[in-house]
Amino acid sequence: MKKRILIVDDTEINRRLAAALLKRDGWDTAEAQDGQSGLAILSSETFDAVLLDISMPGLNGEDVCRLIRNTPALTHLPVIAYTAHAMPEEKDQILACGFDALLIKPISAASLAAALAAVLPGPTITAIATEPET
Repeated sequence: MKKRILIVDDTEINRRLAAALLKRDGWDTAEAQDGQSGLAILSSETFDAVLLDISMPGLNGEDVCRLIRNTPALTHLPVIAYTAHAMPEEKDQILACGFDALLIKPISAASLAAALAAVLPGPTITAIATEPET
């Protein structure tokens, strides 16, 4: 059975890149363009993980992660922060919101594989995990 991931990002090209990398290895992806849409999708569909942008209009990623962590049916769901914020103090603040891992943009096949491997049990995206960095 394919693993499913929800990609929540207000920038279409970022969603498309993440989806392309994941689909290349057989993942089923769904996309949301903002936090509110992401929460609506999570309320009606099942996923193995969420890739969640931090900086979005309306509900930002930190707020969405807090809401996920406060929803009993979703507390187990791995949530990966997906952001261009890379300062050490920002990383600590982001992870403190309840994220399971942090992925820094721009992403690569290897960085996405590493983030997923850190939060999911068993094999995740081995085909792209071995791709050399360019």
